[in-house]
Amino acid sequence: MKRLSRAFVLSTVFVVAACGLVYELALVALGSYLIGDTVGQTSVVLAVMVFAMGVGAFAVKPLLGRPAATFAAVELILALCGGLSVLGLYAAFAWLDLYTPALIVVAFLLGLLIGAEIPLLMVLLQRIRKQDAGEAVSDLFAADYVGALLGGLAFPFLLLPFFGLIQGALVVGALNAVCGLTLVLGLFRKELGGRSRAALTAGCVVVFTILAFGYVVSDDFETTARQQLYKDPIVHAERTRYQDIVVTRSVALTGAADVRLYLNGDLQFASVDEYRYHEALVHPVLAGPRGRVLILGGGDGLALREVLRYPDVRSATLVELDPAMITLARTNPLLKDLNHDAFADPRVTVVNTDAFTWLRDGARGGGSPTPEQAGTTDRYDAVIVDLPDPDSPATAKLYSVEFYGLIRHALAPGGRAVVQAGSPYFAPRGFWTIDASVREAGLATTPYHADVPSFGDWGYLLSAADAAPVPTLAPDAPPRRYLDAATLAAATTFPADRRRLDMPPSTLTHPRIVDVVSGEWKNY
Repeated sequence: MKRLSRAFVLSTVFVVAACGLVYELALVALGSYLIGDTVGQTSVVLAVMVFAMGVGAFAVKPLLGRPAATFAAVELILALCGGLSVLGLYAAFAWLDLYTPALIVVAFLLGLLIGAEIPLLMVLLQRIRKQDAGEAVSDLFAADYVGALLGGLAFPFLLLPFFGLIQGALVVGALNAVCGLTLVLGLFRKELGGRSRAALTAGCVVVFTILAFGYVVSDDFETTARQQLYKDPIVHAERTRYQDIVVTRSVALTGAADVRLYLNGDLQFASVDEYRYHEALVHPVLAGPRGRVLILGGGDGLALREVLRYPDVRSATLVELDPAMITLARTNPLLKDLNHDAFADPRVTVVNTDAFTWLRDGARGGGSPTPEQAGTTDRYDAVIVDLPDPDSPATAKLYSVEFYGLIRHALAPGGRAVVQAGSPYFAPRGFWTIDASVREAGLATTPYHADVPSFGDWGYLLSAADAAPVPTLAPDAPPRRYLDAATLAAATTFPADRRRLDMPPSTLTHPRIVDVVSGEWKNY
């Protein structure tokens, strides 16, 4: 019987450890979605929670005389706070603009409660059978670490896909409460007095009612909170494995409605002026060889639309990480109308994978390629790099010397590449860091920029392996609304306050671009 009881306690350690790690991961994931600084968010959450766990382990010492009642109370409070943590932080971000202070408070509170668990469970384990302290600690931490493994795997592969962040946290909160209460009421019920049992019962009712209510209203809450972040009505929203996708559409009494795409809160295009961005991105690079074109990013299909306007483009391969973005661009009427149903063109091949990995596999060569790898050993006449801005470590590698070296390897003889490089006005140090990285990879660059009202002054880098190409338009270029020869000729001239800066390149091991870009955009 004692062996079974000990197994019961260790199983509880296993489950509560899994729940505790899920709370940590949920806070990190939410910060990554809302703020974008994955490293910063991870550091803040882990540092605060680990510190608070030490405080909690120390603070619970006076309560170790009543371990059962204290553990039950801790689990109820932890279930409530952990379950509501994502919902509360989202509200702080959407309505109060107090996300970081709220995150620190929530992380500290959760860490405080998690830190109190192990000392209490140690006492409960010893109540069953006295054991050498070293052996007891070994058993507890073994169960704790294995439980953390379960929580770490369950979060990205089970909770996020099936429940999402808000509902996933609520489900884990309920599981946390059930596990803790089952242990106390099932194994240590005799240690609870009548008042304790009554208080515990009332606490159960309150906590489960709040969690259940939160689960029921979570979809409506998320819709309302998300809308608070955007000026125009949201017409599509989904959170994928990789990012938060939002499409808005303005209500226009006169003129065309403005459709906008946001990824993790960052504007990707506005339909009223996206043609300026994409004409400037695509047409100069296609003034050279263009039989085989490679697009890295650009899952909305707008750059692809411009490429396919050239009838002599024989093939266009688009590499996009998120298959949900491609599905949206293929099926959403608003996006299909903007991209002219580009993905239906038989010349188009879509590869859903990481651009860096795809290029690296092609550079290595050898072996029989998988369907996703097919074509990576080919060479392309034109490479168009239309990737999200480098404001996080996840995208920093796509702006590194190593990445541009892979692009150089993918270019056919005489081929050219173009990179969207951010704003030379709002983020000049970032723009010239990208330029330095491309040049360090062995490509000669010609910087140019265009006025895109939704973005401001936006910059590009036209590059080639032999000599810096001159941005021009092909004699047979299709009609354009914005970019003509005179505009393009002027685009290579930068004002005196935005001339070339001598910046070091960004690499995989020293991703300078993240700090540079993030620091500059904080000023706007």
